[in-house]
Amino acid sequence: MPELPEVETVARGVDARVRGDRVEEVWFGSHREPFKTPAFRQADGLRGRRIISVHRTGKHIVMELGDRKKGKAAASALAEPGEIHAQWIVHLGMTGRLLVTTPGAAIAKHTHARLTLESGRELRFVDPRRFGRLDFYDLGNAAGDAENRFIAKGLEPLSIGAEEFANLFRGRKLAIKAALLNQTLMAGVGNIYADESLFRAGIRPRRRAGKLTRLELEKLRGALREVLEHAIRLGGSSVSDYVDAEGVRGFFQLEHCVYQRTGEPCRICGESIKRIVVAGRSTHYCPHCQK
Repeated sequence: MPELPEVETVARGVDARVRGDRVEEVWFGSHREPFKTPAFRQADGLRGRRIISVHRTGKHIVMELGDRKKGKAAASALAEPGEIHAQWIVHLGMTGRLLVTTPGAAIAKHTHARLTLESGRELRFVDPRRFGRLDFYDLGNAAGDAENRFIAKGLEPLSIGAEEFANLFRGRKLAIKAALLNQTLMAGVGNIYADESLFRAGIRPRRRAGKLTRLELEKLRGALREVLEHAIRLGGSSVSDYVDAEGVRGFFQLEHCVYQRTGEPCRICGESIKRIVVAGRSTHYCPHCQK
């Protein structure tokens, strides 16, 4: 499943290509699975909207949309709240892709959405396994009211402070790997980056979250941010179907120290990487480097 770096990469790529464009026509496929809001309502809500910006929230891609009036939207970093009248939310699920293409590009199998833009480009959502989700928020007259907008439940791993981070795990009896995967605590961290950050922090994934020292938690916070930022710079990890907005694979999988390296030598000490199951998820660690 695409995690924070992959979703961030796609969101930035889409934003760079469609910001300020307008949705002229919408086509949705017949499968019902992707649509949290009924497809016909999403189509009606999207047509004619100016795209203000596209950004990531947790593991979701959020397209901020203006009203249906003509006129070029300002290309600021993020639109002022009053300018935003609707949001289109994309969750990539396990195998979802959000691609910006030319109209003449071949339509991939398992394409569930095509947004034809004023510029002539198309924005396409492709998802073979259909675990991805599309949703639409019509903010109406409450555009400036944060309560009516889509907001991820968990805190943001790239900006969380030391005290906030420590408070997330205080008193918790579950394994630290399970806590990192809990999207209501922090939004965006998944299996890959939980394993990789725990390795860099030197912490075993089965350690009880509430028993970690303040020093260990600060090392983990730093390692998590370092890993996520490095992965974003390299375009994410393409270990399965993931590609960016242009269909290009990421490169961070070449930097993995433990994830899916069972039996291979640790890049630091040479010990064999072990695989266990934590919270129902395959988990990889070095028994020598992680304590």
